[in-house]
Amino acid sequence: MKPEDHDQHADNVEKRNRAHLDGQHDAHDLAHDDSHGAHSSPLSDISERDSVVDANEPTPEDELVEQLLLHEIVPSVFADAVEQQEDADAAETLEQLGEAAAVEIIEEMETESAAQALAHMHPSLAVSVLEDLVEEDPTYAGQLIEEMDPDDATDLLQNLSDASRDRLLGTLGKVEAVKFRRLMEYPEKSAGGMMTTDYLAVRDTMSVREATEAIRRAETGEDWLYVFVVDWRGRLQGRATMRALLLANPAQRVMELCEKQVDAIKPNVDREDVAREFEKYDYLVLPVVDEEDRMLGVITVDDVVDAIRQEGTEDAQAMFGAGREEAVFSSVADKLRGRLPWLFVNLFTSSIAAVVVLQFDDMISSIAILAVIMPVIANQAGNAGQQSLAVTLRGIVLDEVRDGAALGLVRREAIVGLVNGTICGLLMGALVGCAEYWTHPGTPMWKLGYVVAISMSVALAIGTIVGSSLPLIVRRFGADPATASTIFLTMVTDSMSFLVFLGLAFLLSGWIGITPV
Repeated sequence: MKPEDHDQHADNVEKRNRAHLDGQHDAHDLAHDDSHGAHSSPLSDISERDSVVDANEPTPEDELVEQLLLHEIVPSVFADAVEQQEDADAAETLEQLGEAAAVEIIEEMETESAAQALAHMHPSLAVSVLEDLVEEDPTYAGQLIEEMDPDDATDLLQNLSDASRDRLLGTLGKVEAVKFRRLMEYPEKSAGGMMTTDYLAVRDTMSVREATEAIRRAETGEDWLYVFVVDWRGRLQGRATMRALLLANPAQRVMELCEKQVDAIKPNVDREDVAREFEKYDYLVLPVVDEEDRMLGVITVDDVVDAIRQEGTEDAQAMFGAGREEAVFSSVADKLRGRLPWLFVNLFTSSIAAVVVLQFDDMISSIAILAVIMPVIANQAGNAGQQSLAVTLRGIVLDEVRDGAALGLVRREAIVGLVNGTICGLLMGALVGCAEYWTHPGTPMWKLGYVVAISMSVALAIGTIVGSSLPLIVRRFGADPATASTIFLTMVTDSMSFLVFLGLAFLLSGWIGITPV
C-alpha cells in the first residue's frame, strides 16, 4: 500500500513490509535489483511486447507469478509490478495466483489499482477474494468498492454472503450505502443491474457556460461522450454531445442544442433484450429511466459486451447440465450443486432408453450385429439433433425466431434431417449389406441393410425435429431454452432411434431371417 493512502490499512501494511524486508538477506535484494533494474517494474514493458509472441515461451507475468509462488520475490514487489499493468492484464495475473495469494497481493496494492483489477477478475473469483478481504479488513474492502464503477461494485455486492455484505456496507458513508442498496434492488440480469449511476447530467435551464462549469465540478471516473439534460424533477429531456457543448456559444441554452428525442429503457428489462437493442441500433450509451422518465442511470456498450459473453457462457454450460454460474474457480461444493441434480435427471432419462432395448433382448440375442448397429444410428440421430438445436438456440438468442416462423423452422429442419438420414442410411445400409461376405456367410445381410437405411432416415428426421422444437417448447413455457436441452434431446433421440430400428427389425424379422429365441 502506498504512503499517500494515509489510512490505517496502509500503516498496517507498511509495518508488515518493513518487518518482512528487514528479515530478508541483502544479497537477495541486490540480486533482484540487478536482474530487474532499480527503477523499472518487471511487468512495465508488457504493453510493448511484439505483436507475435511464441505461445510456448513464458511471459513476464508467468515468470513473476512463478517467483512469487516459489517465495523468490516479496509480495510488495509483485504488487508494484501488477500496478503497472492494464486493469484487465492485472486481473489475469492475479487469477493465476489463486484466491489466497490474490488477496495478499491486493492488500499490498494501491486502492484504485486494486479496485480496478478486482473488478476485472472473473466474477466468482472476485467474490471469493472480496469475501476474504471483508473478513480481514472490512474498511479496506469498502474502499475498494467505492473506487469501482457502481455497476461493477453492485455485481460483487449482490453475490456476497449476507453477513459480509452488511459488514462491508457498514463501513461506507450513509449516502454510498443507500446508493448501493438501491442498485441491489434490481435483478443482476436486468437493465437496472447493468446500469451505472456514474453519468453526467445538467439542468435544462442551464446555459452552455453553466453546464460546462457543472461538468468540470462533477466527480466521475468515466470519459463521457454525452451529457444528459434533465428537468427539476430529474426527468430526461434530451442529451448533448461534448463536442456540441465545446463549440456552442457559452450564452446559449443547453436545450437549444441538445437532441430531444432520446431512446431510453426501463430498469426491469432483461439484459438479453438490452443487448439486442444495442446491437440493433448501435448504441454506445443508453439511459435507464423509471415509469415517470426520471433518470436512474446509464448502460454503456462495454457492459453489454460483458453481458453477452456471460450469457453465451451460461447458455453453453446450461445446455449440458452444468451450473450456469459455475467457473473454473468455483469451489467443489458449488460445482456439485450445479451438476449433480442434472446428473440425476440424466440417470433417469438414460434408463428410458435402456427399457426400450430391454423389450427386444430376445431378438438381439439372435443376431448380435443388431447391438453393433444400434449405437451408430442413435449417435447419428443425436448429432443431427445437436446441429438443429444449436441453430435454433442461435436464432432465439438473436431474436430471429418469431412465433409465426416456428413451424416453418421445424419443417425445414425435418426435411434436412430426412435428406441427411437418407444419404447416411444408404451408406450405412450398404456397409451392413457387404458385411455378410466376411461376418455371416450365407446370411442375407443385405436385407438388414435396408432396415438400417430406413431406420437411420427416420431417426435423423426425428432428431432434427426434436432438436429444433425442444427449445421452442421450453421458451413457450417461459423457461430458458438452453437449460439442460442436450440431456433431454439425448433421451429422445436414443429412445426413438432404438425403438425405430429394433421395432422395424422385429416387424421384418421373418423377411430378414431373424428368429427370436
